[in-house]
Amino acid sequence: MDKFIVSARKYRPQTFDSVVGQQHITTTLKNAIKNNQLAHAFLFCGPRGVGKTTCARILAKTINCEDLQPTGEACNHCNSCKSFNEGTSLNIHELDAASNNSVDDIRTLVEQVRFMPQAGKYKVYIVDEVHMLSAAAFNAFLKTLEEPPPFAIFILATTEKHKIIPTILSRCQIFDFKRITTNDTVEHLQEIVDKENIKAQKSALQIIAQKSEGCMRDALSILDKIVSFTNGEVNYQNTLEHLNILDEDYYFKLLNNLLQQDIGGAMLLYDEINSKGFEGDMVLNGFAEFMRNLLVSKNEKAAILLDVVEGMQQKYIDKAEQVSMSYLVSALNVLNEAEINYKMARNKRLHVELALIKLNYLQQAIELVNDNGNVIKKKRVDAPVIHKQKTIATINIQKPVEKESKLFIKEKKAVITEIIANHNTETKIAPGEILHEVKEAIPKYSIPKNANGSKKNVLELLRDKVGAEYNVTEIKDAEALTDARLKEVWNEYAAKLETQANKHSTVQTFKSAKLHVEADNFFTVTVNAITQQKFIEQEKTMLCDFIQQSFNNRSINFKILVEAGEQEEIPLHLTLNSRQKFERIAEKYPLVRELKNRLNLDIDY
Repeated sequence: MDKFIVSARKYRPQTFDSVVGQQHITTTLKNAIKNNQLAHAFLFCGPRGVGKTTCARILAKTINCEDLQPTGEACNHCNSCKSFNEGTSLNIHELDAASNNSVDDIRTLVEQVRFMPQAGKYKVYIVDEVHMLSAAAFNAFLKTLEEPPPFAIFILATTEKHKIIPTILSRCQIFDFKRITTNDTVEHLQEIVDKENIKAQKSALQIIAQKSEGCMRDALSILDKIVSFTNGEVNYQNTLEHLNILDEDYYFKLLNNLLQQDIGGAMLLYDEINSKGFEGDMVLNGFAEFMRNLLVSKNEKAAILLDVVEGMQQKYIDKAEQVSMSYLVSALNVLNEAEINYKMARNKRLHVELALIKLNYLQQAIELVNDNGNVIKKKRVDAPVIHKQKTIATINIQKPVEKESKLFIKEKKAVITEIIANHNTETKIAPGEILHEVKEAIPKYSIPKNANGSKKNVLELLRDKVGAEYNVTEIKDAEALTDARLKEVWNEYAAKLETQANKHSTVQTFKSAKLHVEADNFFTVTVNAITQQKFIEQEKTMLCDFIQQSFNNRSINFKILVEAGEQEEIPLHLTLNSRQKFERIAEKYPLVRELKNRLNLDIDY
């Protein structure tokens, strides 16, 4: 029986052209080799399983090839290439920095660098997981890495670039590897199953590629497991079963139940999913990804981000047209919060069911208004509402004068003086004659009067002046705020809400609320639960305006109170942070603190 070799090792690329999904890296390295512009130190960084160590080995093999091809690839038939393929090359040294991370290991490596290669041009040192080196090891490596011998080349590989000190980064040529796309992974898996004569559906390979999340090594490992599980036949159903992935049809059914507010159907469907062995966090995560795909499907430009099995795209697009954008965004927030708090929940099943209940009544919680044809989310405003009114033009009205004004007295004196000057001063003038002439000459000022002879007030003068252009009305006096009248107005508004759809819970809350007048323009509303408080707060702006108009008093306002109920006692250990928990343990068991001090432990709180 031949020894089995996993696909990740059996089909490890041997040339730059066979590396999948990293053309920007391989092209740069081939050109550097052809133009003889090799750097003395390289840093390959990126996610796991994307080809960092593979490219490092291919580079080490290619630069020592005795018959380099015009394309920049190794020949694979010279002595150097053969020794490399057999693993007997003395010019390539690999160091696992995860297990050799001390300063002594680096000093040993630096001492070996001084010796020239026995055969070939270069000695290549590949340091994998270089971020695991200690600070002292990094510092011991600095000088050699900056000015190595001309025959030495260092290739450092890491998955965590941010842990490497800047002095190392500045001495290396950095190459950032990217995740392998789903299409590239599927094509590579298809080539392998063809070579191995394995029957595999493309939809199954797509599921494997999605599960690997851009890591080719994980994809090949998953393929090996499924081939062993299915005895050489890979299809969509057994791939879902082996990877413990829910079929997307379950999510479509669950969404239909939630949109129809069929909470019973949603609970029964979740029970069916749970009975098949799927944990609640998997359901939350899968449903959140399903909602994300629906959200992406609503935009034609973002449709390229839809990462689903081939043939399901149109189904997602059709379903996305039936769901509003606001519902999808709000549902993602609910699912994200539920997934974050899942680990802290004691009753895991109840936690997931509570999230489903929220999603079931989510449509009632989202209130939308139509603004010029665009659907926008309604804003909650607690401040007084400003009403738009038509501006009335300024009206200049002469004020009626009952007594003689200063202007009238001045004019009167001027007339008398003029009459006296016109008469001959030598002749005597009778006072009655002068008085008669003055009355005829002085203009008469009269106050407008009604038909019955009474004087007109300012409001009647305004109506006479502006006519029918404006409707001038008197301001009504404010009505007194009493409990009986307030309850009557409150019930009128509740009756208006009964005619609106999806307002049944709010109407019940209005009917059970307790009202109490505290002052002439202020009253309180007492409810039994915070949920009822939220229902009234949603109507506060319109409700306050309705009450103010009913009482002709714009200063009326109210406050919503919640009756105090029994509070659940929270265990003390749930309210303490990590440091406080350690202090309590150390206080109860002093040997724990002594152990920490003796071992010089630095606890990460």
